[in-house]
Amino acid sequence: MIDAGDQSRDDTPALVARVLSNPLTLLLARICLAVPFLEAGVVKLLDWSRGEAEMAHTGLHPAWVFNVAALVTELGGSALIILNRGTWLGAGALGVFTVLATFLAHRFWEFSGMERNLQLNSFLEHAAICAAFILVVAVKLRGAGGIAP
Repeated sequence: MIDAGDQSRDDTPALVARVLSNPLTLLLARICLAVPFLEAGVVKLLDWSRGEAEMAHTGLHPAWVFNVAALVTELGGSALIILNRGTWLGAGALGVFTVLATFLAHRFWEFSGMERNLQLNSFLEHAAICAAFILVVAVKLRGAGGIAP
């Protein structure tokens, strides 16, 4: 755990450092990071045809194989991150998945006008999510991973 009283590294107030290094805060952050993937995996599981249609729409065939791969990655990666076990594996799997999905689904360079802006925004938001996966592993490596180090 980070020593909340040690401000020698930066100017973060002690109260802020305590809140940010609290195991419950870190658990909540991991849950928030994983929820979109957890929800997407559950939807693919419960509405199989919708998941297959999503895969086919992005040009992935056979759609059922990619649907299985996506839902296993989304559910498994989310669980690993939330449980803070094998965090590097869960974050890495979801990071690679996100990069691939972003290049398949948000090809902003193929659009113009407002649609290009919307796709570019989604592309950049997904890049930020990938950065968050790196940070969640870095926090774990620094020993501030919260519950179940």
